[in-house]
Amino acid sequence: MQHTSLTPDNPAALPLERVMLCAMATLIEQRDADTHHHLLRMQAYVAQLAYALRSNGAWADLITPAFVRQLQDSVWVYDMGTLAVPERVLLNPGVYTAAERRAMQAHTLRGLAALQQAEAALPCKDPGLQVAKEVTLSHHEQWDGQGYPQGLQGATIPPAARIFALADAYDAMCNAKVYKPALSHEQAVAHIGEERGVQFDPDVVDAFMACAPAMQAIRQRYADTEKDMRDKIEFMLDAVAEPPLP
Repeated sequence: MQHTSLTPDNPAALPLERVMLCAMATLIEQRDADTHHHLLRMQAYVAQLAYALRSNGAWADLITPAFVRQLQDSVWVYDMGTLAVPERVLLNPGVYTAAERRAMQAHTLRGLAALQQAEAALPCKDPGLQVAKEVTLSHHEQWDGQGYPQGLQGATIPPAARIFALADAYDAMCNAKVYKPALSHEQAVAHIGEERGVQFDPDVVDAFMACAPAMQAIRQRYADTEKDMRDKIEFMLDAVAEPPLP
C-alpha cells in the first residue's frame, strides 16, 4: 500500500500555522536552490519509509501514526540551519574550502540551537519537538560513523534521523541542481543499495527497496517544473556574485 503525505492531500489537515510553516520552509529551501516540491516529496518519502519499516519487528513499536506525523512535521524545520550558511557556500558546485565545509556542516548545530531557544522561550511538552531536534541535528550522520556533526555510528543515530538521511539523499540524487544533473530512479536505487551498512542503516535501505516503486511515484507526483529550474538558475547567478569566505 502506498502511503504519502497527509498534508497535501487533505485540505482539512491544513490549519493556518501549517500553511505559514510551509511558506517559511519554502523560503529556507530556496536558498539551497530547492522548491516547495522538495518539501512535499520529503513529507511523502519519510512517511512511506516509516510505513515500510513497520513490517520489521525491531521498528514495529516505534512506527505509530503519531510518529509518522512527527516525521512529517519535522520536514518544515530540519534544514532551517542553512539560513546561517552563505548562499555562495550552499550553491558551491566545487570542492569546499575548510572554512566553507565548517560553515556548511554547522547548519545542523544552528538548526538545533534555534529549536532549543524556541523551546526555552515557549515551553513545549509535545514529543514531536524531540523528534524534530533529533532530525535537525543528525540527518547528516552516517551508519559507518563518517557523517556529521557528531560522527555518530550505527544505532546511536536516532531512528528518525536515519529515515531522513535516506529520504534526503534519494531526493538529492533524483533532482537536478543547477550544477549537477539528476540521476534516474534506477541509478539512485543502485547507489542506495551500495551504501547499505555504509552511509545508511541497513533496515532503512531494506525498507526503501521494498517500497521503491512507491518512492518513484512520489518523485514523479511532486516533480519540479521547468519554471522551477529557471528560477534555480537565476537564484544561483545572483548568489555566486557574493564574496567568498576568508
